[in-house]
Amino acid sequence: MSWFRCFLAILLGALAAGPLDAAPRVNILLFTADDLHAESVGAFAGQPAGLTPHLDRFAKEGMRFDRAHVNAAICAPSRAIIATGLYSHRSGAMGFLPASPGTPEVVTTLQQAGYLAGILGKVGHSTPVGTTRWDYHFDQRELGNGRNPEIYYERCQAFFQRCQSENKPFYFMVNSHDPHRPYCNPAKLMPGAAMPSKTYRPADVTVPGFLPDLPGVRQELAHYLNSTRRLDDTFGKVMQALDEAGFADNTLVVFLSDNGIAVPFAKCNAWLHSTRTPLLVRWPGVVKPGAENLADFVSGVDLFPTFLEATGVAGPSDLDGRSIAPLLRGQSQAGRELVFAQIDKKAGHDSVPMRCVQNARFGYIYNPFSDGKHWYRNNNEGQTMAAMQQAAATDPAIAARIELFRHRVPEEFYDLQNDPDCLHNLIDDPKHQSEIVSLRREMQAWMQRTGDPMLAALENRHDRAAVDAAIEAAYRDLPGPSARKNRQPKRKAASERSPNDR
Repeated sequence: MSWFRCFLAILLGALAAGPLDAAPRVNILLFTADDLHAESVGAFAGQPAGLTPHLDRFAKEGMRFDRAHVNAAICAPSRAIIATGLYSHRSGAMGFLPASPGTPEVVTTLQQAGYLAGILGKVGHSTPVGTTRWDYHFDQRELGNGRNPEIYYERCQAFFQRCQSENKPFYFMVNSHDPHRPYCNPAKLMPGAAMPSKTYRPADVTVPGFLPDLPGVRQELAHYLNSTRRLDDTFGKVMQALDEAGFADNTLVVFLSDNGIAVPFAKCNAWLHSTRTPLLVRWPGVVKPGAENLADFVSGVDLFPTFLEATGVAGPSDLDGRSIAPLLRGQSQAGRELVFAQIDKKAGHDSVPMRCVQNARFGYIYNPFSDGKHWYRNNNEGQTMAAMQQAAATDPAIAARIELFRHRVPEEFYDLQNDPDCLHNLIDDPKHQSEIVSLRREMQAWMQRTGDPMLAALENRHDRAAVDAAIEAAYRDLPGPSARKNRQPKRKAASERSPNDR
């Protein structure tokens, strides 16, 4: 056979086998922590030092976003926004509800493009639409109560092996149940849960500035640190499985928390530490290792469009979020000066609408539910609130903090540069009226663009009857009470009688 015939035979064989130089399709691994305080991660100046070694190593391999937020600081609605690329009132996931039937979402969209979709943990809270069907799924009880790194490792290995055997790219959502309550008390380890690789004492705790430094607070936060360390252990095992499967170089890995820490003034609210999330992204060949984005506001609503651009999969065009792929490539992107967040219904379906807009300096919050009578509580209060309640008997400052938490005020305005813990409400400060008006107008414009039913409440915020009517209209067709019925109990709530670690 002549050299030409030999060359032709080799070429025809290669063409029959597939396109020359065809690159494997980009995989997506989305890892979420449950109720992680952004400032617990070492890469975000977290304390104590060395708490999150695997995450700190991962941060050096990708990009850290300093101004990343979730758009709803509660588990289920936060995850629905991530999956749909739509704000809660646009998708219908206003609380612990799935998005409206027919809403496009990331799982089904990528499956239709040939991807295998897997999930570990938080399956109910992370399944965006009732018709969504995962190809591979294991939930809390099958994962050592969602708190066993070795079981996560084994489940990841099995999923990656399936992807290899079927020769398919993947979308894999791995959800740790740490550091969600109940926090890791080594003396009362949950069934199936593993011990973290290191445990902590109250003396190791740095109390966040939005909480008082009390012995009961330190004790509970020491257990939170144990849970955070176990989260980091789990993340390390998941990354180990990814590396061993040979997928690391072709996988976009995103790490974030679904909301802030589960204590008063964080999770299930609209303050800075409610929504700020420790977003880390590794994309080999695209993201420069050790990169930092310190200026741009990005949020959970941006992840679905980012995944579409990264994979090259066509998806819905009418999304609220925008792909952050240009930022990951080190490019600039206009329109990243603001972030919006919301709360609608919390666990138990109580309607407590809150809206927030932040820029690099200030944050404005509107609380339509605050009427001086509605008594706010959630299931995140535990030993921390019990300690605060006890101290409030003799400490007027702590008593005032509890009063704000329970009843709020309709409007709040904070200088986030000088007061990131949101301790000083400047809504009535004459020096800041121009900034307040400016951010209020930004919020109003966002509500108009997205069809937020709380727009009528904001525009008529000085008319209590009109605000109540807007709340009633917004939530009347959703489960639970839509009217303002949660009044202060005649006796202390359970969270104030004993620790509530639900």
